[in-house]
Amino acid sequence: MDENLGKFIDDFARLVQLAQSGQYRTPSGIQLLTTLTEHLAEPAESLSVVVEEIPPHRFVDADILMAGLAAEDAGFRLVGIGGGDQRHHQSLSDMLQLSPFFPQFPLSQPDYTNLAVGPDEQRQAVASGLWLFSHDGGPIAVLQRDANPKYGRQSASLEVLAGDTGSAASFLAEFRRRMQQRSVLKGQVISLVMGEYGPSAAGVTFHARPALAASDVIMPEGLLQKVSDHVLGIARHRDSLNRYGQHLKRGILLYGRPGTGKTHTVRYLLSQSQGTTAILLSGGSLARIGEAAAMARALQPSIVVLEDCDLIAEDRSFGHGPQPLLFEVLDAMDGLDNDADVTFVLTTNRVDMLERALAQRPGRVDLAVEIPLPAPAQRIALVELYARGIPFSAAAVQDAAARTEGTTASFARELVRRAVLAAALDGAPVADVYLGTAVDELMADGEALTRSLLGSGSGASGGDGDGHAGPFPGGPGFGGPFPGGPGFGGSGFAYPGPSVSGQDGFGQDP
Repeated sequence: MDENLGKFIDDFARLVQLAQSGQYRTPSGIQLLTTLTEHLAEPAESLSVVVEEIPPHRFVDADILMAGLAAEDAGFRLVGIGGGDQRHHQSLSDMLQLSPFFPQFPLSQPDYTNLAVGPDEQRQAVASGLWLFSHDGGPIAVLQRDANPKYGRQSASLEVLAGDTGSAASFLAEFRRRMQQRSVLKGQVISLVMGEYGPSAAGVTFHARPALAASDVIMPEGLLQKVSDHVLGIARHRDSLNRYGQHLKRGILLYGRPGTGKTHTVRYLLSQSQGTTAILLSGGSLARIGEAAAMARALQPSIVVLEDCDLIAEDRSFGHGPQPLLFEVLDAMDGLDNDADVTFVLTTNRVDMLERALAQRPGRVDLAVEIPLPAPAQRIALVELYARGIPFSAAAVQDAAARTEGTTASFARELVRRAVLAAALDGAPVADVYLGTAVDELMADGEALTRSLLGSGSGASGGDGDGHAGPFPGGPGFGGPFPGGPGFGGSGFAYPGPSVSGQDGFGQDP
């Protein structure tokens, strides 16, 4: 046998024996420890980890910022940490201390999650990943993890490791400074939602800002201007008010029967406030009022919309103490500084349930406006609006408006729809006779419940034109224009024409 071949066979045999005995295998579980030690030029297990917690709704901001900070070092690396579910239950400090004894945290690929950064835009964010880079001339490592209540993480976090705690503190100071300066939430319309594991673990839903002109809002003369001046006018003249020592923080209460246009008025205010952050709360998400107030202060100028506050006027089920949630709402409003450019807009169908609480906390709401049922002139305008493009005569429209006293815009919309449907069923063109017949049918005694469900007539209660519709879709009990928001439900923008006052719910479809 050739001498070289024999030596090769012997070496190969020894290699097989080493592999079988496990002595030749690299203990991959300590890759994390060795990688960090090499990067930091210090024994990683001997260094202190500094933890920075991040609210779930700001995690996408933190991801954008971390990617930018790391990229300032051309040699940065982003790696993941393996080890199955165990890695989710251990802090970075725990992983480093356990690695020499229980090698179970190998390096792997980072985990990612898709997060919204706007109504129609998403970002692939690092859900779990280890950033290795240099900051201010020194090496630093940051483990970025999102909130995951399944594993006991109610908030997102950054776990920072550096050669000394001073470097870690310096990095986090820079991180906080940049977080205060920018956010994908600023200037957006968002709703806060309830998560599966409670409000603290929930995020936000982005909505397209409504587009609505004053000419599309049918209200008594001067009423819309009064509301707009208080909500938007103060913001436009903030410099003058500040100069004379007048406060910017304000609260407005819109009240009235269901279907009269409270939420639609809010929709108009949002459409006219480009660049203003709007935070929408309704139903169970009103429990997040404290968080919403803090966000409004950080992202000002802001509008916080509290829909159907009568539902929580005496409800203690959402609160954290013996007082109703409404008092927590009022406390959050009072907690902002007077110079905060924040508007609180409350809507209610039952002002009697709010009046005593508001009177006990004077100054939170400084303007109350009743949105009334449409008068004859407004009812004519509503029928004309919904019948746009339909050849009803002026006389027929005026007759329909005169015979439908006490009705709302939802009723007017249904009136026109029934007239069009009846003509279609007869195979005939739409004409005045069908509008008159629709009035006869809907105003008949047997249709009292239908009128109530449309927010019109006696017996209407608890609804906003859509049978308690509101502006935020995606869940039971509430309706409106913003589809896809968990915890809210509604009909959206189904109707092709412009929205009008006289209905609640930001969309057209009842």
